[in-house]
Amino acid sequence: MNLKNLARNLGISETTVSRALNGYPEVSEKTRQRVMAAANAAGYRPNPMARSLAVGRTNMVGMIHPLSPNDLADPMFMEIVGGMSSTLEARQMDLIIAPVSPANELRAYQHMVQERRVDGLIVGRTRLNDARVAYLTGQGLPFVAHGRTQVNEPHAWFDYDNEAGMRIAVKHLLAHGHQRIALISAPLEMNFARQRYNSFVMSMSDAGLQADPRYLIDNTIDRRSGYQAMQQLLHGATIPSAVIVDNHMSGVGAMRALLDAGIAISSTISIIVWGKMEDSLAGYNVTTIDQPDPDKAGSRMIEMLLALLDGTPPAELQVLWQPVLLAGETVGFNN
Repeated sequence: MNLKNLARNLGISETTVSRALNGYPEVSEKTRQRVMAAANAAGYRPNPMARSLAVGRTNMVGMIHPLSPNDLADPMFMEIVGGMSSTLEARQMDLIIAPVSPANELRAYQHMVQERRVDGLIVGRTRLNDARVAYLTGQGLPFVAHGRTQVNEPHAWFDYDNEAGMRIAVKHLLAHGHQRIALISAPLEMNFARQRYNSFVMSMSDAGLQADPRYLIDNTIDRRSGYQAMQQLLHGATIPSAVIVDNHMSGVGAMRALLDAGIAISSTISIIVWGKMEDSLAGYNVTTIDQPDPDKAGSRMIEMLLALLDGTPPAELQVLWQPVLLAGETVGFNN
């Protein structure tokens, strides 16, 4: 069954049938329901390319990503992407990830907008003052930011509560008697890292403790830098009794540094890592601040983007999920 035969059987024009199938408002609800019922009964399936041309859609969602080898080894990133892909596949849409060098990232966004290659974008790794978000808010191309930013223009975003998660981590260590607590952070121009850093300093202050500058190491976002940061802490005049690592890829390196140094984890140094680590990498059941259901998070971001395409205002699409503590064997009492 094709469009021409469907129109002939119904006794109406092909144009009316096409508009009814594609949801054009000038077609009456009664006619639309009649066309849809006939199409379903006949097993008619519209041509996806023709339909996308009719409604001005590409049926593609894009991610412009300064991809690094670290991403491909990151199970959390892959789970998020998997959730996005499965939700799009259910709607006969595709996800395109466009690798780009950091220096050309904003230019890539400009090209994507000007040429309208996609129906919408997912913007990842948001920064404090994010030029990408500031640019997109004035361009009319729907987008969802994966993470918050200090850009004030209303826009859709999805994030986990970074401040709350860090408060949970500090509280857990304080309850085990720790006061010499170190923080290994991702680059602080990244919004999640800055929020976690600020929450750490505030949580320590609320407990009557001052965060020791010697115990604050940033710019760690992979295994190598996490390893080096932990080595730096171990070679200090006074080592911390506990360490929080604010991202799981650095956490793998930090754990490896402790093991290589022969440190008794939990009895000599306790450690909490933000984000699940594969047991095969660390060999320990690591105490974790977990961001639950990364696949569902990816799916939710796509649902939000589709809602934008359907006309929902961006300010109504701002979603904050809560992290949770997963107690493991890497936190012990500080005697």
